[in-house]
Amino acid sequence: MTAPASGASDGLRFGYGTNGFANHRLDDALAVIADLGYVGVALTLDHDHLDPFAPELARRVDAVRRRLAELGLAVVIETGARYLLDRWHKHAPTLLHDDAALRVEFLRRAVTIGADLGAEAVSFWAGVRPEAVPPTLAWDRLLAGCTSVVEAADRAGVTLGFEPEPGMLVEDIADWRRLYADLGAPACLGITLDIGHCRCLESLPVPDCVREVGAHLVNVQIDDMRRGVHEHLEFGQGEIDFPPVLAALREVDYRGLVAVELPRHSHAAPAVAARSLDHLRLASAASAASAAPPTASAAPVASAGSAAGAAERVDPPEDLPTQPLCSASTDASLASDIRTATAAWIEAEQRARGDDTDLR
Repeated sequence: MTAPASGASDGLRFGYGTNGFANHRLDDALAVIADLGYVGVALTLDHDHLDPFAPELARRVDAVRRRLAELGLAVVIETGARYLLDRWHKHAPTLLHDDAALRVEFLRRAVTIGADLGAEAVSFWAGVRPEAVPPTLAWDRLLAGCTSVVEAADRAGVTLGFEPEPGMLVEDIADWRRLYADLGAPACLGITLDIGHCRCLESLPVPDCVREVGAHLVNVQIDDMRRGVHEHLEFGQGEIDFPPVLAALREVDYRGLVAVELPRHSHAAPAVAARSLDHLRLASAASAASAAPPTASAAPVASAGSAAGAAERVDPPEDLPTQPLCSASTDASLASDIRTATAAWIEAEQRARGDDTDLR
């Protein structure tokens, strides 16, 4: 149930989430994302970014469709806007509230917009269970709401990605499997996997989480995170080792977008987005190098996150450790070796480009 293959030579297609560009007009955000070299966008429907409840929706959707085509950006639809439905309460109402009708209507509109934009997936989640709602009732409400959304998606030919979210009724892969089974394993329903969430609360190492859901993976959000702390961090600020994660995505033949999810970084969106693509390209090259046969020559690294893209390339270091290191590994020596080799590689890349920006 993966999205069609696109132009990324190594099979991974990087995108960026518009919830990390909350201070930009949507058209400007799309332009920056494309200029940096991303091939797709995770579009969060929100007040200033394609509000699904504002007038002239069809006209505005068509304008976005044409703009995406002009910029060559693929798209997934995200539905995690904070105060779109209730000015007082973040994310309310969810599918678990006493009156979930507005949430269901929002998700149906998201499906329609996704169909009109040719979105690779429409992503959504359960919500936090209100204290006054017993767990059994909350689950019944979730099933009822999801059934309505699945029916709409099935009619529209849209793929849904349900995201396990820390603290919500469906917070991990096991919860997603229960939901998927209780809904009757609908063909149009897959999983949205946030790589940071895997480090935050899953028992498996992050690459193994990818392998665990590979057959159902339709949307990937990527960010750094620390164990037990649900805070989306820039790459290098958390605990995740990304080359093995990207290698696992290739291993399961995932071809959808891998979209950076940094919803609290809008204050420095262009710089953060540039750094993020730098890191992903380097991690991608490192993962490809570690997976290559020993006699194979290493492929050159793409120039980091710049629209210019013509700077001198630097090959991956031959002594980069090749043993996979999962995010939960306790092998401090190997972790140190990888960080040291990767840091040296980054610095060589910067010197070749005459760039003193800190990419780590």
